[in-house]
Amino acid sequence: MDLRNVAIIAHVDHGKTTLVDELLKQSGTFRENEATAERAMDSNDLERERGITILAKATSVEWQGTRINIVDTPGHADFGGEVERILSMVDGVVLLVDAAEGPMPQTKFVTSKALALGLRPIVVLNKVDKPDAEPDRALDEVFDLFANLGADDDQLDFPVLYASGRSGWADAELDGPRENLTALFELIVSHVPAPKQIADRAKPFRMLATTLGADPFIGRILTGRVESGTVKAGQTLHALSREGQKLEQFRVTKVLAFRGLQQQAIDVAEAGDIVTLAGMSKATVADTLADTSIDVPLPAQPIDPPTITVTFGINDSPLAGRDGKKVQSRVIRERLMREAETNVAIQVTDTPGGEAFEVAGRGELQMGVLIENMRREGFELSISRPQVVFRDIDGQRHEPVEEVTIDVDDEYSGAVIEKITGARKGELVEMKPAGAGKTRIIAHVPSRGLIGYHGEFLTDTRGTGVMNRVFHEWAPYKGTIPGRRAGVLISMEDGVSVAYAIFNLEDRGKFFIGAQEQVYQGMIIGEHSRDNDLEVNPLKGKKLTNIRASGSDEAVRLTTPVRMSLEEAIAYIDNDELVEVTPNAIRLRKRFLDPHERKRQARAAG
Repeated sequence: MDLRNVAIIAHVDHGKTTLVDELLKQSGTFRENEATAERAMDSNDLERERGITILAKATSVEWQGTRINIVDTPGHADFGGEVERILSMVDGVVLLVDAAEGPMPQTKFVTSKALALGLRPIVVLNKVDKPDAEPDRALDEVFDLFANLGADDDQLDFPVLYASGRSGWADAELDGPRENLTALFELIVSHVPAPKQIADRAKPFRMLATTLGADPFIGRILTGRVESGTVKAGQTLHALSREGQKLEQFRVTKVLAFRGLQQQAIDVAEAGDIVTLAGMSKATVADTLADTSIDVPLPAQPIDPPTITVTFGINDSPLAGRDGKKVQSRVIRERLMREAETNVAIQVTDTPGGEAFEVAGRGELQMGVLIENMRREGFELSISRPQVVFRDIDGQRHEPVEEVTIDVDDEYSGAVIEKITGARKGELVEMKPAGAGKTRIIAHVPSRGLIGYHGEFLTDTRGTGVMNRVFHEWAPYKGTIPGRRAGVLISMEDGVSVAYAIFNLEDRGKFFIGAQEQVYQGMIIGEHSRDNDLEVNPLKGKKLTNIRASGSDEAVRLTTPVRMSLEEAIAYIDNDELVEVTPNAIRLRKRFLDPHERKRQARAAG
């Protein structure tokens, strides 16, 4: 059977997972009457809720005698560790661009990697049936993007299709018949070359591991493209590191291949196919699995270094252990080590004392996803403010800088530019109109300056702005960036909050809690209207007297408290504060709950 391996690249929310759904339906992978989930590729709960793809996944469809392996890639740069290695498994890419928005920063991130590998893209302008679609402008922007990224003449001569993934059609002409995706299938078969590995089926087996997973029944599994030879269950292989050291010898217990959305056990896998092997215990991403006669590893992409670290500790607040079942440091450590095994972009190190663990990763979103997954599994944690990883280059301290692309209504552009170029030490690179009444701002901002900025950005743009970030470069340290300006309101008592007390404190700031909520000494219950921290008593009830007056005993009406999401809470806290995360609650607290201890630590730090 003929074979094609292709990756789908797109920015977040440009419709790639929806398009794959339609490809599966129209290729006959699903029966006519089969019940299927919408966005079948986003299998993980968090992906469904947030509408983003976090993990790369593969599927395969058959079209008129050709098997097409399709890999769905994440668009977020935080999960970019996946993207580069996936592209080394495929021979072509389908670049999906929203006809209204045009190419976006994360499209640029993945496309630059694809062009550098010499892949020739197929461009699909999606959502051309939207009222604000401008396919011609989007196409010009794609061409400019390719030219700026150094595409060669072959890559610049790309085929274009106009499509609507949701309606399930793609045509070479904008006013074509709009019936089905046949044009896309035919273009993939004609434009994407067959894997050149097919010629090497007689050679000894070699495969580069590109993604790692764990299956509850068969254990550790590695997915990659077979570079040469064939493999079947029961065969003995060994794993080589990138440096060529022999890591382990193992027997293949299962060979799985993608057939539709399911992975099925197959008898033999041949060069060029994308398969999953089980049976190893130590081998990981970027290692070479090969016949025992081979001792030279396949070249592998280096893994991008982490840019931020967060400390995960045990929950030691007075309310610890009420929600979650997994509270011991040993259990937290096991879970983080398991995560670091399957997610190569994350590194875990122990801290002195063993009560907390430093977790380094690629961005706040990636950390938020890990913490959210853990709290759903029943963990209780205390999380520190994210810190940026610094690097020493030629004896000088360097920090990560991100390229930020912002689309805002014209009236808010001034406020946004002032915020990112002022205290946050960003540099404005470009500013241009982006459609009716909108401005696109591109700036290079230190990662430190972006921690906690997203919530403020949404407030400044009344929730209408769209911000995208992608790692740009390591640059010399830019100096101090001021943190949060306002102080916080701290509870001075343990107990249950009282509406009367909060009502009388409302002129002191805005509250994060309502009435009848559990609080404890040292817990942050609101934001002070001034820049210093203030200790308040949210338990103080009304003194009872025997005098009653009409009007003074009415029910108090409280302002609705501010409820923060996990990412907002982590970005909001200062260095001397923690976020307490449990399956049912997100609370903010001071690192030291006792006020005397806080003063002592402040004096020592000062």
